[in-house]
Amino acid sequence: MSAGGWTHAGLAGEVGRDPKPVERWVDLGRTPRRVTALRAAETLGEDVHALRPALRQARSARAVSPELVALYEQRADVPVSAFIDLLMQARERIDILVYAAIFLHETHPRLSDLLKERAGEGCAVRIALGDADSEHIRQRGEEEKFGHGIESRCRLALMHYRPLAAEAGIEVRTHRTTLHNSIYRADDEVLVNAHVRGVNAYAAPVWHPRRSDGGRMFRTYAESFEAVWETARPVRE
Repeated sequence: MSAGGWTHAGLAGEVGRDPKPVERWVDLGRTPRRVTALRAAETLGEDVHALRPALRQARSARAVSPELVALYEQRADVPVSAFIDLLMQARERIDILVYAAIFLHETHPRLSDLLKERAGEGCAVRIALGDADSEHIRQRGEEEKFGHGIESRCRLALMHYRPLAAEAGIEVRTHRTTLHNSIYRADDEVLVNAHVRGVNAYAAPVWHPRRSDGGRMFRTYAESFEAVWETARPVRE
């Protein structure tokens, strides 16, 4: 305000408020309502979250949808324990749809043992990996400027998961589809890692929906997994 020559009264007039609330924003650090904060930021030519970081924190996922448990700006922000805890709590079903997701094995070496344990207790486990020879894999490597690295990671992922194909209750397949999202489902919850052209998966957003009566978000990703699974080819030990 000082740099732009704005007075309390001047800014108040622009955002349709009395000068007193504007004084409290400035002098007492009060946070205005979102719509008012957006108008003030636009008037001042500033980013609303730079002016009011509390608005970023206060905007909960549940304001968007009752199904949404959490939203992360990028996968790198998600604790690996969030993925592992989700899989550990599964009692009926685990579905994993990825190209490689080597980060799980790299950060949790007991991942295969965990999946065996879940299957041993009656949990149906299905894992769909990217076919390293797929044209879509090659194209994704080019888009992410990762070259043949992604193909190598798909082959490495298959090395990790192939032995599980011999376990009762676990199915492993390879798919040749364009992967729009990586899906990690455990019963009625799912972590979804978006894929954005030119962006590595670790830098793309992740959201965590939960099945909810009348909601479609969880069901959409569950159906997406089924659609890919039907086209995937079984892996033999």
